[in-house]
Amino acid sequence: MHLIKTLSFLLCSVLLLAAATFHDLRVGFERPARIAFPETNPYSPQKAALGKMLFFDTRLSGAQNLSCATCHNPSFGWETPASRAVGAMNQALERHTPTIENLAESEHFFWDGRVGSLELQVVGPITHPLKMNSSMRQVVRRLEAISGYRRYFEIAFPEDGLTQDNIVAALATYLRTLRSGWSPFDDWIEGDEEAISTSAKRGFEVFTGVGRCSSCHQSWAFTDHGFHTIGLASDDSGRGLLDPEMQYHFKTPGLRNIALRAPYMHDGSLTTLRDVIAHYRSGGVPHPDRQNDIAPLDGLSDRNVNDLLAFLETLTAYDPHVSAPSLPVD
Repeated sequence: MHLIKTLSFLLCSVLLLAAATFHDLRVGFERPARIAFPETNPYSPQKAALGKMLFFDTRLSGAQNLSCATCHNPSFGWETPASRAVGAMNQALERHTPTIENLAESEHFFWDGRVGSLELQVVGPITHPLKMNSSMRQVVRRLEAISGYRRYFEIAFPEDGLTQDNIVAALATYLRTLRSGWSPFDDWIEGDEEAISTSAKRGFEVFTGVGRCSSCHQSWAFTDHGFHTIGLASDDSGRGLLDPEMQYHFKTPGLRNIALRAPYMHDGSLTTLRDVIAHYRSGGVPHPDRQNDIAPLDGLSDRNVNDLLAFLETLTAYDPHVSAPSLPVD
């Protein structure tokens, strides 16, 4: 009898420990209550609203035919539904458009992490000859000719109004507000056990377990904001252009709204999420001159794959729609 009681106690202890561990794991994916804004560019609603106008305004491009939202389309998870975006010269760019959701905590931007702030990030595409093909001087001149913009800048920046630095500050402020919307996964994390399916719950266990997905896709935004090699058949050396010791490393994208963001990877080479899982399951393409950060997932079953897909679908926001703002015309 004593042995039976001891075994029962041990079993209960193991079950309680497992439940506590799983609870702690789920807590690690809770979204933060606040957005981090830098002291050098603090938040104001006027600044964010102005930044949204600028983001959707084609007058920031040289030919006045492209806006930031042309490539970073909110209907597609702030990406472009094509393997490569089309730039100012009407030609495909080198890489797939990365999402700009949930970047307030990041310290590196673009696929190769070549800049270290959102302020620097917003200038890059505007002034790149193959992207928006403009200059900040040209943007300032155009906006100064529009009375509505002059007035909005005076409201958002009462000290100095419309300047190049304030254009950049407004755009960066708006980008920091781009938090992915509440999703079924968030309801489940908050304790609603009916919010996602049994298959999706198993998928979360696969994601954090045998699938090893959470080794890179961590925290509430599902990214470590780091750089990894994942065995793609691409000659693009990624961060290796900046650091020779990081050849073929690319920044880990977040997974919020991932079901909206096909195709996938820095080169847009994988068409569906099932293709992405198949890639990781195989361990990627072997290369004699590089070491992948992933390995074949021999323990991943077909049911695991289906459960993973069900889980990833729960990261889609209930209402991902973003309305375009009214822009000043004179």
